[in-house]
Amino acid sequence: MTQPNPSEIPVVILCGGQGTRIREASEKLPKPLINIGPQPILWHIMKVYGAHGYRRFILCLGYKAWDIKQYFLRYEEMMSDLMVTGRSL
Repeated sequence: MTQPNPSEIPVVILCGGQGTRIREASEKLPKPLINIGPQPILWHIMKVYGAHGYRRFILCLGYKAWDIKQYFLRYEEMMSDLMVTGRSL
C-alpha cells in the first residue's frame, strides 16, 4: 500500500473560539492571531504541518473570522518592507 502524499491531504484547523481564558490578549485579536514571538499561533501551527509536507489548510472560522481572513489576504503586504520617499518641490 502506498502512502498518501501529504500535499494532497487537507489539514483542518479549528479557529472559532472566543479565547475567554485568555481574554486580556483576545479582546483585540482572535485567539489564533495572538503572537508567540513575532508570529501568531496559527502561523506556527501551519508551519509545523508545512514542514511535514502539508500544503492544504481548511480554517474553520467563527469569532472574528474577518480578522483571520485579513491576516492571510494581507500577509505578503505585512511581511514586505516599505519605503516612502517625499517628492521634491
